[in-house]
Amino acid sequence: MTTESKPKKHLPKIILAIALVVGGFFGFQKYRYATTHEDTDNAQVEAYFIPVLPRMGGFVKAVHVADYDQVKQGQLLVEIDTEEAQLALQEMEIDLEQAQSDVENAQANIANLVKGIEAQQSQVRAAELTKNKSARDLTRNKELENAKAITHQQYVDSQDLDDLAAVKWQGAKADLISTQSKMAILQANLHKSQAILHLKRVKIDQQKLRLTYAKIVAPADGKIGKKAVEPGQFVQISQPLMTVMNDTKYWVVANFKETQVDALRAGMDAEIKMDAYPDLKIKGRILSISESTGAKNTLLPPDNSSGNFVKVTQRVPVKIEILEAQKYQAILRAGLSLEVSIPLK
Repeated sequence: MTTESKPKKHLPKIILAIALVVGGFFGFQKYRYATTHEDTDNAQVEAYFIPVLPRMGGFVKAVHVADYDQVKQGQLLVEIDTEEAQLALQEMEIDLEQAQSDVENAQANIANLVKGIEAQQSQVRAAELTKNKSARDLTRNKELENAKAITHQQYVDSQDLDDLAAVKWQGAKADLISTQSKMAILQANLHKSQAILHLKRVKIDQQKLRLTYAKIVAPADGKIGKKAVEPGQFVQISQPLMTVMNDTKYWVVANFKETQVDALRAGMDAEIKMDAYPDLKIKGRILSISESTGAKNTLLPPDNSSGNFVKVTQRVPVKIEILEAQKYQAILRAGLSLEVSIPLK
């Protein structure tokens, strides 16, 4: 056997050995990675979606944005026609003036009644003085009659005057009491007029506040989704017009298998790879782990007590913070698919 045939004879063994070494190396790397990481490809980017809802109904006067526009918080999005509401406000203001006149009239009635009471109190005092004088005259005339200084007729006349004075005094007091009793009625009318005036002022304030709802502004910085409103359209209160996606804050929700959750803790680092940008490595950190599985949070959660039980490995949502999110803001999109890996410490 020549020396040239020996290397050819051992070549398959050398190739096999190299393949075993390379395969063992990569197999060991795969095993070591699997035992030191928890992975999932069931993950996506999340963001806040804020619905834009009108707080008053009416016809749309103007729409100032288009689909997918970038907007700033407070930017005018939609205007609702307020002509009818303005006329209603004018009517309310006229009613307010009438209510103010009713209050002033009630106050004037009370002031007039107070003057009338004061006048009648003077009349009662005058009637009382007249009654007292006639009583004294009657006593004096009685003594004079006994002394034969006056006639009996003069005494009878003074007695009649005393009776008349007493009747007038009682009548003046009755008139005063009757007038004073009207004060409660007038005060009640005043309180009622003041309450109506206050109510009309509140309604005017409500109407003015409602008019401010005619200008619908962006609730936050972000991007408009597909809008569902056009000029001339009639909208109702709380009717969805569009959605603003807040593009200043993103995070990741990764759904790990229930067999993986035992190794996860809040605060652990995360490695994120986006399907749209496979060469980009993004760092993250676990913020929290859901208290229930994803299936339990659905509209119709599964009920294993129904009898048709098939054991399925459940998924638990894990919220992950994107570190330096502002750096990736231009490429992040809510709903993008991700692969998430959690290094185990």
